[in-house]
Amino acid sequence: MSFATFLYNKYLFVKIKEITFSLLSSTLSHVSHREVYSQFLKEMIIQPGIAKANLGLSREDVTMEDHPLNPNPDSRWNTYFKDNEILLQIDKDVRRLYPDMAFFQRPTEYPCQLILDPQNDYETLRRRVEQTTLKAQTVNRNRSGVTNVSSPGKSLNLYPSNEYEVLPSGSEAHWEVVERILFIYAKLNPGIAYVQGMNEIVGPIYYTFATDPNSQWKEHAEADTFFCFTNLMSENRDNFIKSLDDSQCGITYKMESVYSMLKDKDLELYLKLEEQNIKPQYFTFRWLTLLLSQEFLLPDVIRIWDTLFSDQDRFHFLILVCCAMLILIRDNLLAGDFTVNMRLLQDYPISDVHTILTRAKELQDNS
Repeated sequence: MSFATFLYNKYLFVKIKEITFSLLSSTLSHVSHREVYSQFLKEMIIQPGIAKANLGLSREDVTMEDHPLNPNPDSRWNTYFKDNEILLQIDKDVRRLYPDMAFFQRPTEYPCQLILDPQNDYETLRRRVEQTTLKAQTVNRNRSGVTNVSSPGKSLNLYPSNEYEVLPSGSEAHWEVVERILFIYAKLNPGIAYVQGMNEIVGPIYYTFATDPNSQWKEHAEADTFFCFTNLMSENRDNFIKSLDDSQCGITYKMESVYSMLKDKDLELYLKLEEQNIKPQYFTFRWLTLLLSQEFLLPDVIRIWDTLFSDQDRFHFLILVCCAMLILIRDNLLAGDFTVNMRLLQDYPISDVHTILTRAKELQDNS
């Protein structure tokens, strides 16, 4: 069984009821989740894009109608600008997703025809980013006080590297698909919206579907990734909500749980880290919130997640994995000073994930 099939079976419909949106008037048992995702695209990208184009064509008195400076929360312009703030942050993050591999910069074999349909005359996410981003300009003032504004050169563009250039019309890079998934998620979940780091979680899921040997998984990678990501976030979202940090379900409690477990499994190492005042939040915050997705290469992340998601108490097992990672470098940590140890913990030296998972399983069996 491929990891794509595993993800689909494990996460697709486990907690689908948490996705509440007004356009769903019937239960999902009567409609495919992929069709539902198409509705999301229409409702949250295409229709607002058409409305934005129509607003630009209106010649009515702006004092009587909605306008860009309208502070009313129900203003379509107000919503548009708030969405743009989120979109720009997502765009910035997904363009640099897994920079050590070219996959996310390459065009997908299955671009979204609904979005790229030439019959749709609307503002796409790509165009929204291009129109919203202000480019730097050089301002020179001579001794007479005359100001000369020169157009920015290529070196001043927001994304100067050719590696990050947007593909031509009719094509989509994989990162653009990920951007759309995260934007739809943010629209459907306004209480959390988008938080930096979510791109690191959705990336491995999308990569798994988009590279599966089965062409059906590839073709529907966007919709399947969206629902798997949504359901995974329903279990993991508390880590991204700042107001819950100090609660029992928040990230602070989980970070402290790593040290509590280490104290139980290796008291000497625990005391050493305490003595050096190396707090768990210095390194476990990233480990836990991003499910170790930034600590290892993508194939190794998928190997870790395969084991993680197979465990019924997966997030407790994640704490075991973090504890195992510490124990496996205990000799280095016991010998090092604060600076050396912080470097070890923030740039973890062991790349053999099988060894880490084996030690985590041993800790679990000895509990």
